[in-house]
Amino acid sequence: MKIRFYNARILPMQTADDTVIHGELWVENGVITLLGDPTEPRPTFDREIDCEGNVLLPGFKNAHSHSAMTFLRSFADDKPLHNWLHEDVFPMEAHLCGDDIYDLTKLAVLEYVSGGITAAFDMYYHVDRIAQCAHDTGFRFVLCGAVNDFGGTGESLRHDYETMNRYDPLVSYRLGFHAEYTTNESLLRDVAALAEEYKAPVFTHLSETAAEVEDCFRRTGMSPVAYLDSLGMFNYGGGGFHMVHPRVGDFEIMKRRGVYVCTNPGSNVKLSSGVAPIEEYYRAGIPVAIGTDGAASNNCLDFFREMFLVTGLQKLTVGASAADPVKVLHSACSVGAKMMGLDDCDCLAVGKQADLIMIDLKTPNMQPINHIAKNIVYSGSKTNVALTMIAGRILYERGTYAIDADPEAVYAKANEIITRIRKQEGR
Repeated sequence: MKIRFYNARILPMQTADDTVIHGELWVENGVITLLGDPTEPRPTFDREIDCEGNVLLPGFKNAHSHSAMTFLRSFADDKPLHNWLHEDVFPMEAHLCGDDIYDLTKLAVLEYVSGGITAAFDMYYHVDRIAQCAHDTGFRFVLCGAVNDFGGTGESLRHDYETMNRYDPLVSYRLGFHAEYTTNESLLRDVAALAEEYKAPVFTHLSETAAEVEDCFRRTGMSPVAYLDSLGMFNYGGGGFHMVHPRVGDFEIMKRRGVYVCTNPGSNVKLSSGVAPIEEYYRAGIPVAIGTDGAASNNCLDFFREMFLVTGLQKLTVGASAADPVKVLHSACSVGAKMMGLDDCDCLAVGKQADLIMIDLKTPNMQPINHIAKNIVYSGSKTNVALTMIAGRILYERGTYAIDADPEAVYAKANEIITRIRKQEGR
């Protein structure tokens, strides 16, 4: 399909700058074929979209999510992480089946595309059902291994890695495990061995709470980052979800190994886990991506709120000039793509995948147009998302979804699932 966007402001986000290009963007067979002023004869398009001066930019990359946890939205609240996990999350999750995860992931997809998110790095169970959801809805998922002491083995991780990386163009898979504190050393060594075999990065929840870090020191004499590195976990890079409580030596390890940070400020604030030192990561040259975490802890999958919290919390803890909003927007659009292995979706450029969004500037919160990138980070909201395109296909446009899902049916199914599980748990 050939689509032409014209009369557009284009924010390519190839680097962390706020360069705006005025002109056109053409898409053919899911790929960007022109950006800027056309110098060639205009072909016949299947659709031509007048952007009316609105801005096109790469879609937000949700670099840490548990999509199917939508069923616990506003259910498991107002507790610190350990209590939240063991008293609410783990017992309720034990009742989920594969079909539940498919339906609950579809609910998250509706929220993702209406909020400008074009890919999610999803750590959950029944990855085959999440992959099927990606295929059916047209949403892009990077799946992350979640093995731990409660489920999964090195061989199951190998199987998922081999299978899911061949499943669908919209699906890929990365090695991962739940967390250091939920995974015994034998299994951790199995994961590290797979990383060595595949020359692949590894991803995990990491240094999320002060208690987690202190417990790791007590058991191993090292921080979680140093301990995992001692096992060879990060020989080929990887990433830590949260990274709220790093130790001094962790920065050198992460820089040397090419380990990404994925910050989740909404979740960390709500679970009282702390504020990640994002400005320190930026200054140290450690790449920072952004994620929402799951709806059980956040509770909304809203990148505008996450971006504002990233910069706002750094200003509160470091100073007013911390966490420049253009850099934060680049983290949201481009660094997350790099972390997820989506090198062809990281920016708007000829030859890249057409994973993009249009932000409506003709709204009160976007006027006057003094600085587009700052407007998006400081005053933008999901209501400004006019269009979301993934792989050249428009999945959302001004309140209308073009995916294999009737929203009302999705909402009804989600309520049916949580009602059943609450009854099973006697809650």
